[in-house]
Amino acid sequence: MFKIKPKCSICDQHIKGNDVVYVKMRYPQFRGMTEIKAYLQNEGKFICEDCYEKK
Repeated sequence: MFKIKPKCSICDQHIKGNDVVYVKMRYPQFRGMTEIKAYLQNEGKFICEDCYEKK
């Protein structure tokens, strides 16, 4: 299976386990999401804590 390697959408820094991140996404219309990491990778934009605080 594919290995998901999320990166910050602003600075392209790789996000590691236990890092604080912010995700910009639309609230889903359907129920029953089981693969939350894959859903976030496909539908969201990750922003690392450093880039979020600069805004």
